[in-house]
Amino acid sequence: MRTARRTVVLGFGRVGKAIALDLSGQHEVTVVDMDRSAAEQLKGAPVKLINEDATKPAALAKLVGDADLVINALPGHIGFGVLKSIIQLGRAVVDISFFAEDPFELGGLARESGVPAVVHCGVAPGLSNIILGSRYRQMQVDSFACYVGGLPRVRRWPYQYKAPFSPVDVIEEYTRPARIVEHGQVVVKPALSDLEYLEFDDIGTLEAFNTDGLTTLLQTVRVPNMKEKTLRYPGHSEYIRVLRETGFFSSEPMDVNGKSIAPIKVTSRLLFRHWDLSEGEEEYTLMRIVIEGSEDERAVRYTYDLLDRFDSVTGLSSMARTTGYTCTAVANLVLEGRVTDAGIVPPELIGMDESNFAYIVDYLERRNVGLDSSREVLS
Repeated sequence: MRTARRTVVLGFGRVGKAIALDLSGQHEVTVVDMDRSAAEQLKGAPVKLINEDATKPAALAKLVGDADLVINALPGHIGFGVLKSIIQLGRAVVDISFFAEDPFELGGLARESGVPAVVHCGVAPGLSNIILGSRYRQMQVDSFACYVGGLPRVRRWPYQYKAPFSPVDVIEEYTRPARIVEHGQVVVKPALSDLEYLEFDDIGTLEAFNTDGLTTLLQTVRVPNMKEKTLRYPGHSEYIRVLRETGFFSSEPMDVNGKSIAPIKVTSRLLFRHWDLSEGEEEYTLMRIVIEGSEDERAVRYTYDLLDRFDSVTGLSSMARTTGYTCTAVANLVLEGRVTDAGIVPPELIGMDESNFAYIVDYLERRNVGLDSSREVLS
């Protein structure tokens, strides 16, 4: 029988909720969030809620002082600083805050603190990295392409989009330059560039464009060609590019009738009205990974497809499920002592252990997050 371990989840957004409820079935879970309305959502669940600001070092030290594991589910713009504080406190951590900073900058600190810090452990980056790690250990990988997106089932003009996680982080995807790998070299391209169209069963045509989702893969694997693209309904990227090129996403303050204001602040307020995912609104998460290379002296292509939909029984969004359950699968690996190396631990390294990969796939399947895979011999 497993021993319940104390786990602290920082952040109670849609994904944080899925993480906390999933872990509460086996462990003692404490959620930390400033939003007092979280108490209503946790009513009846074996989860303790503390209303506190986790970005304050002194408060954080009290919150996680005796935790066996910390889950950092805060927004990306504050995630890196909080992750650093968690590591300084000597706590093992699994992080899903998609921050822009290089996590390996904290590698020395994590080794000194003697704790594993698993970073970027959502659906993509996260599960996508784990899948590549598994194939990378078994074959010569020549190319890796990840297409991923969360979308509402009902398309509404003009954006045909709803934000299944922090809208601030969504805008970051549209503005952060995308790093991809071409012919063995890291190439930087604008976000939203290299538009292409893909067909998906039961969904139809979607557009895909460059975003900066390769993260740790740029440093951990040697694959000559790699890219990560975000999926949206056709036409979405054109609206966003117009806003970006006009300056609506600029953080530089400008004078408006004697008042200084950053355009991004106004834009965010306006867009969030359109992008707010209503309670119970049906949406889905779609991911396709294509890996090509050589295996047993033959050219092969592996394709992995994931399609997950809103769960009307639990009320959890597909993005919360796919991101949250990947995180909790890895969290359990850490709590069971199967991920112990001190330092920054990217998901792809976890996937390189075949027993860990099998555990994660089974964990997701038991929560009805299915991953379909196929293999083609090309020559």
